[in-house]
Amino acid sequence: MTSTVQPAHHDEAVKRPGRWLALSVLVLAVLLVAVDATVLGLATPYISEDLAPSGTQLLWIGDVYSFVIAGLLVTMGSLGDRVGRKRILLIGATAFGAVSVLNAYATSPELLILARALLGVAGATLMPATLALIRNLFHDPRERSLAIGIWGATASAGTAVGPIAGGFLLEHFWWGSVFLINLPVMAVLVLVGVKLLPESRNPDPGPWDLPSVLLSLVGMIAVVYAVKEAAAHGFAWATLAAGALGAAALYGFVRRQLTLPSPLLDMRLFRNRGFSGAVLADLLTILGLSGLVFFLSQYLQLVQGRGPFEAGLAELPAAIGAVTAGLVAGTAARRFSVRSVVAGGLAAVGLALAALTFLDQSTGYPLLGAALLIVGIGAGFSFTVTADVILASVPKEQAGAASAVSETAYELGAALGIALLGSIVTGVYRGFPAPAGTPEGAHESLGGAVETAHALPTGQARALLDAARQAFVDGLTIAAGVGAAVLLATAVAAWFLLKGRHLESSGHEDRP
Repeated sequence: MTSTVQPAHHDEAVKRPGRWLALSVLVLAVLLVAVDATVLGLATPYISEDLAPSGTQLLWIGDVYSFVIAGLLVTMGSLGDRVGRKRILLIGATAFGAVSVLNAYATSPELLILARALLGVAGATLMPATLALIRNLFHDPRERSLAIGIWGATASAGTAVGPIAGGFLLEHFWWGSVFLINLPVMAVLVLVGVKLLPESRNPDPGPWDLPSVLLSLVGMIAVVYAVKEAAAHGFAWATLAAGALGAAALYGFVRRQLTLPSPLLDMRLFRNRGFSGAVLADLLTILGLSGLVFFLSQYLQLVQGRGPFEAGLAELPAAIGAVTAGLVAGTAARRFSVRSVVAGGLAAVGLALAALTFLDQSTGYPLLGAALLIVGIGAGFSFTVTADVILASVPKEQAGAASAVSETAYELGAALGIALLGSIVTGVYRGFPAPAGTPEGAHESLGGAVETAHALPTGQARALLDAARQAFVDGLTIAAGVGAAVLLATAVAAWFLLKGRHLESSGHEDRP
């Protein structure tokens, strides 16, 4: 590396005053989005009892938030680059708080679906803006790695805190309380953020292209919807039509971006092998993991009989591992290499998922806790370094759009993972041998079997539950095996795609 003499003012540019306090404001937003994504699952039984939604309405209550976020991330990331990331973050945070009240006091399923969709609009502004602001707050690469580690660790912690906080609130208050916890956090974020966050934007963003916005929105929502519907109900004509519409819209979006002088998303970013490799690794990792995350809570509660709060605590090792690994990932990637840390992390997750193929109904917690800890450590290393690679691969003027691509990969990976691995679990589960006279609802879900068992004589109920739980565990272990194969394949792909990729060192630490 060539020797570089830095001008005297460089350290001042690198070491922006108040940057760590500003980071604490950004991680509040990340914490909130992560908590909000996990807390609704626990509240669903209470919402069902209070608002009496139909089965389809209940699915929309759960899914519309992620549909809207997936559809708007690229748009909101690019909008932040144009109008200012601080402005879009503070507007989004204020809206998130206000719409949380609408969610908490919704009086009908239709109103709650609308409120969840609006929450998705606000949520889509937060994640890309936080990462883009980190890119602009921390010019020193080593400090930026640590900041991204803290950002990722907070997201992991939020995923763990969600079920624990949600379980506590639902045991003491009504279901709307899980939304009202957003208000004090958002108030702090806005009040402190106005003072501490620096504004940053692309100085030459070009005009706002509405057709690109509509194409990305239609494309992402239609594709995610089709994937989820196919998993739940098979390949109906309406599902295939939605998938075709989404694919056509995304194709049109890409073609349009390649012809615009100032595109909404610069497709040339994908020519950078490090950027493309990191995005692909994120997508496939979430795909492989999401089945485990989605079904593990059901396993802990409906198979092993733990309460919501205890089930939340049982999942804590994953967050502890992710937080710990995230904080040291940048240092590890500089000492060894980007590809060894990312590929090694993914391989560790794959091996932990492989260990979960040995689960049964009575598996002791030591195996489960150890596997979750390794999953957390591996994911913490991988996600932190790939986020760093993605941000470092683009000019800081495009940080919002690049961050949005990273977040979209997460959303798409989660949708595909729950759809593909969920269909495996559901397919294996539906075939279990039930005692004669068992209602059809018992074959739809393990929760349905538990409900059905309440109305049956003791002997028949026990036989039904034993068969249903065993079928669910069989499906879960197969899904874990498929997830393990996906993660190990992704580790190999990351090893080749990230070859020669290095995280920057501080300019003033360069040596001849």
